[in-house]
Amino acid sequence: MRDYLVAALTKRGYDVTSAASGDAALERLAESGQDVVVTDLEMSGMHGLALCERIVSGYPDLSVIVLTAFGSLERAVAAIRVGAYDFLTKPVHLDALAIALARAVEHRRLREEVKRLRRTSEAWLGFGDLVGESTAMRAVYDLLSRIADSNATVLITGESGTGKEVVARSLHRHGPRQAGPFVAVNCAAMPETLLESELFGHAKGAFTDARSARTGLFVQAHSGTLFLDEIGELPVALQAKLLRALQERVVRPVGGNSEVSFDAHIVAATNRDLETAIEDGRFRQDLYFRINVIQVELPPLRARGADVLLLADTFLRAFAAQAHKAIRGLSTDASEKLLSYAWPGNVRELSNAMERAVALARFEEIQLDDLPDRVKLYRPSQVLIVADDPAEFVPLEEVERRYVLRVFEAVQRNRSRAARILGVDRKTLRRKLIASGAISPDEGAEEPPEL
Repeated sequence: MRDYLVAALTKRGYDVTSAASGDAALERLAESGQDVVVTDLEMSGMHGLALCERIVSGYPDLSVIVLTAFGSLERAVAAIRVGAYDFLTKPVHLDALAIALARAVEHRRLREEVKRLRRTSEAWLGFGDLVGESTAMRAVYDLLSRIADSNATVLITGESGTGKEVVARSLHRHGPRQAGPFVAVNCAAMPETLLESELFGHAKGAFTDARSARTGLFVQAHSGTLFLDEIGELPVALQAKLLRALQERVVRPVGGNSEVSFDAHIVAATNRDLETAIEDGRFRQDLYFRINVIQVELPPLRARGADVLLLADTFLRAFAAQAHKAIRGLSTDASEKLLSYAWPGNVRELSNAMERAVALARFEEIQLDDLPDRVKLYRPSQVLIVADDPAEFVPLEEVERRYVLRVFEAVQRNRSRAARILGVDRKTLRRKLIASGAISPDEGAEEPPEL
């Protein structure tokens, strides 16, 4: 059987080395590098299960495929539990073995890619807690390193879940105010009256429950950084007060008679298209110019390529340590699915998926079944349907309409980003969106309103 497999696999292009026992196999592994080991379980001398354990512990990057008789499936399951990659029942069908070998080789390639990404990430002088080595993230690192010592107001934009607060905290830790406090507030998380009191503070007796004076977050962030998250959700009535505070560097507490100065670095963030909000009269243009001195745009996870695997590996190690589980990484199927998934929730969604996978994991590798249904059942959608029947062809205008809508939804209906991707101005995009029914004619004026 061994000679037969050597001859058959050699014909299929594999470089095959054989060994007559487990001990001989270990000697061969020490002499030269292999990608995959195929072993029987029932052998004279060292048992296949013991060999599998030795290989997994001594050569963790090596994939092991176990051959077993049909009546010994429980032994095969035991081998999987100690780290074997796959098992096949005897008699072995060459096509099935070839498929298993191809998957095992791809599995090792993906593992090596994750290791390479990890080494590159550790050697790469990135920025703070940000993880990734894609071209898009390197551009972000470069910009952040240049503005870290600046006191200019920073606006961080990007889809929800891309890591805007991570950027803000990293800027704080690498800036001249790192010894001061980092104060964060979500402008969408509280009603207008409470938010005003949180930001500017209030005097004793300013309202019913104001039994004592309260210092606002602007003053609390003195000598540090104030992070205004979701600033696009700030009520219009508060925008004028915020603008004055940023211009004059003073705040007046609610119900107070005097102003209080502050000295804090202001970092704001939003996942909204503020230019569209200005057109719709929901955001002041002068405030936009005040907070958008330096803009840092974070790329969506779907635009970061292999960063997905690097981030997944980072999350896996963290959650596995918390759960006290020995998880080595991702299976080939799981890795391929992570790379193909669109990640509408970005890094936050990936983190949640890895936390779930660790909780459900039964083996040392995350399997496809450990991933959320929305990930493992995902099928990339196609903008165009290729057909041979002329009856199924569509006019060029319809092709354009579908593509415009696809881009518009992919950027979460952000008109500015969609216009940049499509290479048209915002007015042209708006006209196309109205024609396609994606937005109503009164959704956003052509010109910014007077403010």
